[in-house]
Amino acid sequence: MNVPVNEFGKVAVLMGGWSAERDISLLSGQAVLNALQAQGIDAHGIDVGRDIAAVLAEAKFDRAFIALHGRGGEDGTMQGLLSAMNIPYTGSKVLGSSLAMDKLRTKQIWHAVGLPTPDYWILENEADCTEAIEKGGLPLIVKPVLEGSSIGMSKVEKESELIPAWQKARECGGTVIAERWIHGMEYTAAVLNDRVLPMIRLETSNLFYDYAAKYQSQDTKYICPCGLDADDEKHLSLMVKRAFAAVNASGWGRVDFMIDQKNQPWLIEVNTVPGMTDHSLVPMAAKQAGIDFGRLVVEILKGASCA
Repeated sequence: MNVPVNEFGKVAVLMGGWSAERDISLLSGQAVLNALQAQGIDAHGIDVGRDIAAVLAEAKFDRAFIALHGRGGEDGTMQGLLSAMNIPYTGSKVLGSSLAMDKLRTKQIWHAVGLPTPDYWILENEADCTEAIEKGGLPLIVKPVLEGSSIGMSKVEKESELIPAWQKARECGGTVIAERWIHGMEYTAAVLNDRVLPMIRLETSNLFYDYAAKYQSQDTKYICPCGLDADDEKHLSLMVKRAFAAVNASGWGRVDFMIDQKNQPWLIEVNTVPGMTDHSLVPMAAKQAGIDFGRLVVEILKGASCA
């Protein structure tokens, strides 16, 4: 598919940055850059540093494709800068980006609008850890609310593991929560321009779908079609759209959820800038829908705006 260069003008592909997900962002950004350039688009890769405002102003870009993961790029910070500079950019805007990046705020909103998400407890001290076990039982999953890619997360199966898990998550900065463990299957649903793409079922031999399972393991399985019947997938797609809209996410992204042994779905989180290598989950779902990687990145770029 050839796209006229002047349709998008000069495009910055923003990658790297300073978050804990920097290395994954560089892979995503390079894949996006290669795909855009292969289609004749005047795309330029930018490894984002603290001088990014000056870099963007000097280069006079017409659009930005955000391939930044984590804090500083996915949390509304970069979106606010680009909005202030009047540079149209891909994905969710400031509010949607900042809300979705915060797992606690996301869950609070879902609870408020009646969407299913596992119970949770905020861990500010050791007494909170004890209370979480008393109220939630074991196992629990402990998470820093401002990290992605499962960084800082731990599954807690014994009481003695909770304090170390809390301390590990706290090192990431920000609030830490313990979440009720869901026994069941894990799924992910990609959203592209108000369309929910075919869902993917995830299977790992690790304790959970952690950083190693996502980026290092050779035996993680991605099942697409996911095995749900058509009616169930249609019903879950409506839930995914509601969950995505509830946090003001827009454009494209991914919603992760689980289905327990009683067939009850539980929303886990929203990713507003998911991985974009040619073997990541959103491209995998797009491929199942008949959308190749080149068309996918162009469809995302077409949605770039400042508001």
